[in-house]
Amino acid sequence: MYKIIKISAIAIALVAFSSCKNEQKSDKNQDVAELEVMAQETTEVTGGEVMTKEMQDELTPDGVLQSLKEGNTRFVNNELTPRNKSKQVINTAGGQYPEAVILSCLDSRVPVEKVFDRGIGDLFVARVACNFSNVDILGSMEFACKVSGAKVVVVLGHQSCGGIRAAVDDVKLGNITAMLQKIKPAVALVDYDGEKTSVNSDFVAMVCERNVHNTINDIRKNSPILKEMEDNDEIKIVGAVYNVENGNVEWLS
Repeated sequence: MYKIIKISAIAIALVAFSSCKNEQKSDKNQDVAELEVMAQETTEVTGGEVMTKEMQDELTPDGVLQSLKEGNTRFVNNELTPRNKSKQVINTAGGQYPEAVILSCLDSRVPVEKVFDRGIGDLFVARVACNFSNVDILGSMEFACKVSGAKVVVVLGHQSCGGIRAAVDDVKLGNITAMLQKIKPAVALVDYDGEKTSVNSDFVAMVCERNVHNTINDIRKNSPILKEMEDNDEIKIVGAVYNVENGNVEWLS
């Protein structure tokens, strides 16, 4: 009888000890879960910031340009800023105050916002093959700068551009034929003694840069609004070429 009572007491003690450990483990798991929720909430708060009107008003063209350069450095080094896209969508629903407008080529290898490490609401982006300007692009840029306060216009060409190569080779195909007429002046203006075909990467690169400069000249010529803003130091109009091999943006003088 004594042995049975003794064994029962030990069993009860073991059950109680096990229950206590389970409760401690449960409490620990709850603490971990709460910490994870807190961390997630912190990430949501710190990753959801967007440009405000007050912030945009304090920007300068030189400051925005420097910031774009720094953003590209982060992109090249795979150090993109963590952002909560869902939170940014919510925070930009009431308005937008981008810092710059980028005229980029259509090329899928040029992810413009990522190239400059920017989030939702930070940039206006216009895209057309070979990054040329027309009345629609100019109107969009005027809206971006004059109406919405953007401080910098970037004409962004890129290395190994298929449109540039097509213009060099005088490709004729559907509406592409008419589009390439916008690029032909750049081909004609490049002073080059070597082979002027798309297989010559040096010549293609020279035409790409010339085309960027031509687009900038067209913007200044055909948009008195943007030209006046630039003359008054309200905006900067600059050119750049993106390297599809390493992600680096080369800024043109």
